Amino acid sequence: MQIDSDFSVDPSSQNEPRPDLSGLGWTPFFASQLASLEEAVQPARVLLASASRHHVQTADGPRLAVVSGRLAHEAAGRAALPTVGDWVGLRPGDGAGPAYIVHTFARNTCLRRKAAGPAMEAQVLAANVDKVFIVTSLNADFNVRRLERYIEAVIDSGARPVLVLNKADVCPDPGRFIDAAREVAPAAPIALVSALSGAGLDALRAEIGAGETIALVGSSGVGKSALSNRLLGVEVQREGAIRASDERGRHTTAHRELFVMPGGGLLIDTPGVRELGLWSDDGAAPAGFDDVEARAAACRFRDCSHDGEPGCAVLRAIEEGELDPERLGAYLKLGAERRYLARQQDVRAKLEEKRRWKQISKRMRANPKQ
Repeated sequence: MQIDSDFSVDPSSQNEPRPDLSGLGWTPFFASQLASLEEAVQPARVLLASASRHHVQTADGPRLAVVSGRLAHEAAGRAALPTVGDWVGLRPGDGAGPAYIVHTFARNTCLRRKAAGPAMEAQVLAANVDKVFIVTSLNADFNVRRLERYIEAVIDSGARPVLVLNKADVCPDPGRFIDAAREVAPAAPIALVSALSGAGLDALRAEIGAGETIALVGSSGVGKSALSNRLLGVEVQREGAIRASDERGRHTTAHRELFVMPGGGLLIDTPGVRELGLWSDDGAAPAGFDDVEARAAACRFRDCSHDGEPGCAVLRAIEEGELDPERLGAYLKLGAERRYLARQQDVRAKLEEKRRWKQISKRMRANPKQ
């Protein structure tokens, strides 16, 4: 990709982007934010983000940009920094250098997970996504419990989930996989496709409206890279084979990147996720379990834990064969995980507030006349 690094912004402009930004996902939600800014900026969407430089797309074409020092300093953690899918505001760089990102627009949706490792912080997988294609393969790697986690994360993000069952060309009996997927996501569209043969891709493309942003997520080896290449009509991602022993794959996509699709719409491909740790701000009940919630509403006690209480409608549904006990186990496990995350974040917030006041007190002792 050739990056043109010379452009200028007229400080007297009225912060009105050109109409063709709608093809990049620009909506009134972002336009209203732009109109309220005092500083004149050029809107751009982040295509590729790294620690040092960002590739962005403006109405005038692709650009290189760096996050300004002020924006980096004011960001409340790494999850608040511009990432793939974000809309940002640019001001000109010095000379032939890159532009500076001086503003990040509030996100309409945000797909997150808990960052890998012991740190209690979020990792943003994609920002401002309309739909998320949760890709799984029709082989031994198919995992209902993993699907529940992805559905939970997508619903929590504000986007809409679409289940994509890939590798239909090598599955003689896809019906049982479809039934299992529909059991955990009865309201979500389900697409049966083959990235290898192209079967089902037209129906999948029909899920992508003009100006809509789609993210592909799933574990390694499910065929996300192949799907990206087929949907984009060009080889943009390296494709890899799966192991014959367990039908799992290796990472072939090394980074997240946003692509503009030739027929309209935008596509964000993401690396395979080995472990999808949920990220919760409020500890609310897990999403995507309407079947469990509907039965829980009939329990005798409002705070029923579904663990032996009398009059538990959920346990009665399991006894009568209307609800899978493993489904309830997943619901309880995800709910406990969300509550734990909320408690940990509350502890972290209190520690940060204590540290902030300690710093203020230290400065006041050092400068008593201030």
